[in-house]
Amino acid sequence: MDKQFSDFGIGEEIIQRLNAAGITAPTAVQQKIMPLVAEGKNLMFQSETGTGKTFAYLLPILQRLCEKSQNSNSVRILIASPTYELASQIKAQVRLVSDVKCALCIGGAPISRQVELLKEKPQIVIGGPARLLELIHLKKLKADAVETLVLDEADRLLSPELRNDTEGLLERLPRRVQLIGNSATVSDYTRKVLQSARDAIDRAASANNSSKETEASGNESGTIEFVTMPTEDVLRKRITHIAIFAERRDKIDTLRSFINAVKPKKLLVFTAKSDQIENIASKLRYRKLECEALSAKIGKQERKAAIDRFRSGKVAILVTTDLASRGLDIPDVTHVVQMDLPQTQDFFIHRAGRTARAGKTGMNCVIGDAFELENFAKLEKKLKIKVYPKILYKGKLLAPRPDAEGNDVGDEADGDNNGSGK
Repeated sequence: MDKQFSDFGIGEEIIQRLNAAGITAPTAVQQKIMPLVAEGKNLMFQSETGTGKTFAYLLPILQRLCEKSQNSNSVRILIASPTYELASQIKAQVRLVSDVKCALCIGGAPISRQVELLKEKPQIVIGGPARLLELIHLKKLKADAVETLVLDEADRLLSPELRNDTEGLLERLPRRVQLIGNSATVSDYTRKVLQSARDAIDRAASANNSSKETEASGNESGTIEFVTMPTEDVLRKRITHIAIFAERRDKIDTLRSFINAVKPKKLLVFTAKSDQIENIASKLRYRKLECEALSAKIGKQERKAAIDRFRSGKVAILVTTDLASRGLDIPDVTHVVQMDLPQTQDFFIHRAGRTARAGKTGMNCVIGDAFELENFAKLEKKLKIKVYPKILYKGKLLAPRPDAEGNDVGDEADGDNNGSGK
């Protein structure tokens, strides 16, 4: 018999809201993780993109808050996120299933407004580690009653550029705090840093003779349980990977031709070069291809508006840096185009994983020069994916077939998928 949310202690009110959103049964990662979160375990879990990681930790946390609503005047849950977009998405998912008060506190936005939000006594605060730490230092965010800290996209939060703020945040929380981390990719480095940070909390607490806190805690041991979910092989089984050669100067024209050929329902275009975002977007708009642009240089409200228009389907194309590759769950993305090959394998996986979510299929296309496609071939072997070389010929996306003179022409009868996913 299939498992239901009620089998994991999730209450009827939350279940009704899930059903209204079309979510009727827990995913594999949710079935595995929800009981561990409910037990108060320190936990780091890894699961592929699109498998439902956010609700895996969020549902049992919200249920716990509902059951202890009498203590509603203190911040009980902190959720740290590496980007504004992901933090906003998490807040939206809280609101989808619960009326628990929730505040968004992100760097780059006026801190005075966030201080006012904290005066409204939210139980959940979501934000970047630097801003959360700043609010604690200013004594505007009281951390004494925090029961759970979630590190959403923990590998990014513990990367060298964010590690100090994340560890600083951990050090300001009570020893009893439950620590939950998750990501689609978890390196040995992340595991070691997370466990050492947890150990540092325990050592500091011991030095401060916090025996009472230890007794009150459900986490007498600071050991973190690491859970890696069996792969659903989304990258190989549900995503068609293609490669299109283009010199750097021709890449945007190639992208335009690709869009006209496949007519994607919803397309995410990635580039690592933030200064190219507006250039790509403006050239697409010049060719009557309506799109939105997203980068760290754009204001928070503009970024939110861009994502909302893309999410709702008002525009079919969103051009972005890797800002949107981390954890952002936008329904029905049919195609991803990578205008360059990212420096790390993890970023490639996160980018590609924006499509083929929730059991669907999708296409991931790399438009690269000779050097990039050579590296893509190496990545193909490393990730054990199948990459189909393609050309754009007479308005169609085709497999290359050399003619008698050695020129590449299109061949429609190549046997593999030329459309939008397998």
